[in-house]
Amino acid sequence: VGATVLPAGTGQTELQARAACDIGVTAYSGTPDYLKVILDKADEMGLALGITKAAVSGGALFPSLRQEYADRGVYCLQCYAPADLGNLAYESPAMEGMIVDEGVIVEIVTPGTGDPVAPGQVGEVVVTTRNPDYPLIRFATGDLSAVMAGESPCGRTNTRIKGWMGRADQTTKIKGMFVRPEQVAALVARHAEVTRARVIAARSGEMDVMRVQLEAAGGTADDYAASVADVLKLKGEVEVVAPGSLPNDGLVIEDQREY
Repeated sequence: VGATVLPAGTGQTELQARAACDIGVTAYSGTPDYLKVILDKADEMGLALGITKAAVSGGALFPSLRQEYADRGVYCLQCYAPADLGNLAYESPAMEGMIVDEGVIVEIVTPGTGDPVAPGQVGEVVVTTRNPDYPLIRFATGDLSAVMAGESPCGRTNTRIKGWMGRADQTTKIKGMFVRPEQVAALVARHAEVTRARVIAARSGEMDVMRVQLEAAGGTADDYAASVADVLKLKGEVEVVAPGSLPNDGLVIEDQREY
């Protein structure tokens, strides 16, 4: 489309804010949360950024965060694009659900069965791609969504889904990164004195935050911080709790965010 692209990533936020200012960046594409990090850092540094548009994916775009961007003059839309599949669905200016891409076949099924649910019911997103280089037949994403009735007010006629509505299993995306139950098990196995663990995903200041509770007979949070970052690939608050104090509910990853 003729756009000049500045490749970036998480970290070195001061440098990214400075580059966005000096180069005259007008649009952002990335995870929903990290744009706020860049904008806040620019405000702190006294920089006037020219970002007025954003296309986000890789995490939930919470309504309050979208509104904050709007209040700051940034028009933000989202798409649904798992790593294995590419773009599956996208928002239009109508902002009423997400329109399924014409190059894929999307089904909503009962998790674990492959049986389609009734229209409007929440189920697991299963996708068939017609890409001859990387074909996938009824690929189960593990994500939850539902089909919306009718057509988009923008005029697009393809099927609409409600977008990402959580996970069919305990795997949870935090700050754009998946945290899986097997990672939590690996964290427990790394320390003999740790008997159980629980990862809690929450929100604070329009940002994802992670808290890791570890049942251990001894040790401090500082003793386990490096292991948490190494195994879960994310930094978070670590809390050491007494053995037997975590809920006996089968959860190792608890998502407290409201979608």
